[in-house]
Amino acid sequence: MSSERDVARAIDALRRGWAISIEGTTFLAVETADAGALETLDAVSPADMLISGNRAVTLKLANQIDGVPTGPVRVMRTSWIDLDTATAIADPARDLATPLKGPFRTVPVGRPEAAEAALRLARGAGLLPALFVSEAATDGTAEVSAEAVAELVQSASLRIASRARLPTLFSEKAEIVAFRSDGDAAEHVALLVGDPTGHPPLVRLHSECLTGDVLGSLKCDCGPQLDDAMTAIAAAGWGILLYLRQEGRGIGLVNKLRAYALQDQGFDTVDANLRLGFSDDERDFSVAASMLKLLSQEKVRLLTNNPRKVNGLEAAGIEVAEQVPLKSGANPHNRAYLDAKRLRSGHQL
Repeated sequence: MSSERDVARAIDALRRGWAISIEGTTFLAVETADAGALETLDAVSPADMLISGNRAVTLKLANQIDGVPTGPVRVMRTSWIDLDTATAIADPARDLATPLKGPFRTVPVGRPEAAEAALRLARGAGLLPALFVSEAATDGTAEVSAEAVAELVQSASLRIASRARLPTLFSEKAEIVAFRSDGDAAEHVALLVGDPTGHPPLVRLHSECLTGDVLGSLKCDCGPQLDDAMTAIAAAGWGILLYLRQEGRGIGLVNKLRAYALQDQGFDTVDANLRLGFSDDERDFSVAASMLKLLSQEKVRLLTNNPRKVNGLEAAGIEVAEQVPLKSGANPHNRAYLDAKRLRSGHQL
């Protein structure tokens, strides 16, 4: 419990632009840092920059780190790398508007476990995975161990927080269930439709998509998929929608919009995520498995085109009795997006 709360405090500190300490190393998120916080961190000696391996590949720096081409990369701070320049290094959406001059010099990461933990915390905070890093101690920093971050499972302390009847346009007989976890501020929800039949429920894992679910975006197929999934579950008479607060394949709303900007520059959805410093898919489907277990449903029919969802549930102890395809929402604006999901992410479209 205490280690999960330490992680939550560290994530909150990064969001607020405060420094954190991991194994004696101090980190400050580039995206939320201000001049005063950076000046404090630079008091003893200029803090270096820590970026993810995927971002380092874009900057042609990863090949300087032998044997770890996708691990964290530490860039030495020189006098010309001020806060604005560091932000440009961190944010690929600025690559065309702010061509980077360089040269950059990489140095040993120092404590790899701490570096990996810091990048993971930045991702968990919905920030770009880029931080200032220093071995100088800073008073008042939130402390967390690398082990606590490495062992953190969002679903570890997941519990049902509340439930209520919720008639919907798709079915008047439905119940909404909200879940909370000590290590994650996101509140996931499940919608139970109909009555149990003794057979595995038809289940849809739907990751939150504000632009598609609410604003009617044509850049993805999320909105139509949500509607069609709800229609299918209602028609089946018994099923569950798991609405997971994992916007943008787990990179968060702001970073998803940054990925959209990169797509407008010609990158597909996979390359956009990689250039931002994330993996293709940052979602954790063990959360969905824990939700199903708390609902006493450990065997399901899964409504999906994504094999990762099947594998994620099965790895977490949920039996997928059947994979049911869900094909909807194709339009001229998302053709490239759907092609990338099929050709590069393995979706069965």
